[in-house]
Amino acid sequence: MDIALDKICDFIARVKEIDAKEEMTDPDSGSNPTDDGNLDVLTMGPDDPTDEELHEFIGGLNDDERADLIALVYIGRGDMEPEEWGDAVRLARERSTGSRVSTANYLLGIPNLADLLEEGLAAFGKGCEE
Repeated sequence: MDIALDKICDFIARVKEIDAKEEMTDPDSGSNPTDDGNLDVLTMGPDDPTDEELHEFIGGLNDDERADLIALVYIGRGDMEPEEWGDAVRLARERSTGSRVSTANYLLGIPNLADLLEEGLAAFGKGCEE
């Protein structure tokens, strides 16, 4: 892999932050954080920087690192086996449009992305420490 394990683990942790959030149900509630037990922390709002941070994170990766993330999803999803790593990376590069934004949109649009990345790492006998 051309991407460092700590980068993958950092990305997984950030994705989990988004997965834990819910869409805003009452944007004009008028309550304050103390009254509602800080539940708004788990709600995505228009000024939530988490999604933008993930796009910036992916945009900061080089082409090889982005291809590795996508290939790791293929492995984690069971589309390919760890022994097919080279083929998975080649496929990820072939399917990539070369745009950092489209890669970010593709990855962030995958349901259970963090779980798939963790499964991909586990297939290689690696993991992230909690």
